[in-house]
Amino acid sequence: MIIAVNAIFFQDDYLEGYGQYAVSVFELLVRNHPEHDFVFVYDRPHQKERITGPNVKSVTIAPAARHVPAFLYWYNVSAALAVKKCKADIWIQPYGFCSLVSGIPQLLVIHDLAFKHVPQSIAWHQRFFYQTFTPFFLKKAKRTITVSEFSKQDILQFYPNKAKSIEVVSGAARAGFRPISWEEKEQVKEAYTDGYEYFICVGGISPRKNMLNILKAFSLFKKWHKSNMKLVFAGRLAWQYQDFTEKLKTYKYRNDVVLTGYVTDEILARLTASSYAAIYVSHFEGFGLPVLEAMQSGVPVITANNSSMPEVGGDAALYAEADQPDTIAAHMQTLYKNEQIREKLVQKGLERAKQYSWEKAADLFWQEILATKAVSS
Repeated sequence: MIIAVNAIFFQDDYLEGYGQYAVSVFELLVRNHPEHDFVFVYDRPHQKERITGPNVKSVTIAPAARHVPAFLYWYNVSAALAVKKCKADIWIQPYGFCSLVSGIPQLLVIHDLAFKHVPQSIAWHQRFFYQTFTPFFLKKAKRTITVSEFSKQDILQFYPNKAKSIEVVSGAARAGFRPISWEEKEQVKEAYTDGYEYFICVGGISPRKNMLNILKAFSLFKKWHKSNMKLVFAGRLAWQYQDFTEKLKTYKYRNDVVLTGYVTDEILARLTASSYAAIYVSHFEGFGLPVLEAMQSGVPVITANNSSMPEVGGDAALYAEADQPDTIAAHMQTLYKNEQIREKLVQKGLERAKQYSWEKAADLFWQEILATKAVSS
């Protein structure tokens, strides 16, 4: 079988969300199924191959699909012709878009319907494309995968009777996220926070990630406790970050806030494992991978009680309304004052993370590939 894979988010400089999920799954599928050929289809030149192997081929097809006219042309003309030319048996679409004209059977992955719930967090042209074409994508694809039971029910609610089949294939924490030694933690703290303990917030700086309310919560925490605790934001400046950076200039505790910018996976894993607690109180997530990665690293988690995050965190996290910084701050205080609760959450988190694995995800994904092929035969 020849399996074409849309690889436009296999970025050279960073992977986030969609890209991490796709790379993690297909690294295993390529290795576990050497008898099948995989063709990764890019929309722009790339300097390194994310996934390699004797059964892997990469092709680059212009134009770069980064705005609506380019989306339409790439998916429906240039990439569609390239996939047909390579005689693919199936075309995997991991990013919520698919071709509306290709005759090749397509397996669509929709992570979430953020454009429905937090439209302000998405560029207008992408939002327009999602709003206009998602029902057609669901109808066109032979089968659909999503990453949580929450997202599955969300899709079924907004688009009843559109998808032919929707199955949940959740992601998992990457292997590099694990507890580390006291000595390693001290080295990380010396490098980033002058040796002090810190809360960590992982993700691109954008309104959707709720960074301003996290700053407000940290202010309350610092007011209640005259500690040297720091707050580390680990992620690049993303969509509409300007409001955050402007407010940070006059923030009372600016000297206790650290912006790392984008960091490699290895550094991010060490930053996470060295933190006192992880705060991931986003306004909306289809899955919320940093929650699991913190748990697998032996770090207690404060997260939001919306969308998929309670599904992922179970009873191993503390929950808060995203727009209630006082509740977030109260949870920070609980972890700071009560070592027994903190340790209990650490142990529950380690057990919770074991319920998810990339091997399991790859196996489930492969079953969907076979089912898509069978439906099309």
